Amino acid sequence: MGDRLLLLQGPQRGERLLILYPAIDLKDGQCVRLRLGDMDQSTVFNDDPAAQAHDFVAAGCEWLHLVDLNGAFEGKPVNALAVEAILGATDIPVQLGGGIRDMATIDAWLERGIRRVILGTVAVKDPDLVRAACDKWPGRVAVGIDAKGGKVAIEGWAEVSELKAEALAAEFEGAGVSAIIHTDIDRDGVLAGPNIEATARLAVSTAIPVIASGGVSSLDDLLAIQANGTIEGAISGRALYDGRINLEEALLLLRERAS
Repeated sequence: MGDRLLLLQGPQRGERLLILYPAIDLKDGQCVRLRLGDMDQSTVFNDDPAAQAHDFVAAGCEWLHLVDLNGAFEGKPVNALAVEAILGATDIPVQLGGGIRDMATIDAWLERGIRRVILGTVAVKDPDLVRAACDKWPGRVAVGIDAKGGKVAIEGWAEVSELKAEALAAEFEGAGVSAIIHTDIDRDGVLAGPNIEATARLAVSTAIPVIASGGVSSLDDLLAIQANGTIEGAISGRALYDGRINLEEALLLLRERAS
């Protein structure tokens, strides 16, 4: 029990700075949030993704997290125009996932200015491509591990494999993967709080930095993730859009707690 509490709580003072990634999920050219990864349960928050990105940057964020939701289901980029508009409206690093499943698409996005591509389905189906991309683009390839009940989901979360999150992460140990984005599908878009225990378990199992996604609903959630000490970043979407988290205030407090 003591080890479990240590894993959950981590250091209580002098935490390292948690990187907060505002999420822009793109469906049909609009900023939306899904409920439990269901494309039929989407809420539109902004019909101008570039304007939304500009607002996030103005609040002080240092990264943006983009997902081409249509692309994740179709297996190819769909919201390219919206992504390019965001790149044109911002000057901070952007990471992008969704529908990136071959080297040509990886090359195209990184050459257009995406700082880091996120490979999800292909990490399960073609791990050699992930390794090749890491060799070709050092520091610019992340792996998305989307888990339901601890098992990895693929194809836009439409299929659940028998592979456990920790096992998939172990596949890429030492391969040059820059980060793992761990999404708990059962928490995504429902403001139920992040699954810190599962994300921390993954983080301590690998040397690859881990970013938490899914369920972040309050400033307290962000502070709990930062206090844990094992997780490098957190992604938040719905809570930023509906005002549960004030981005500017959150960034300030996270920096204060890390100082």
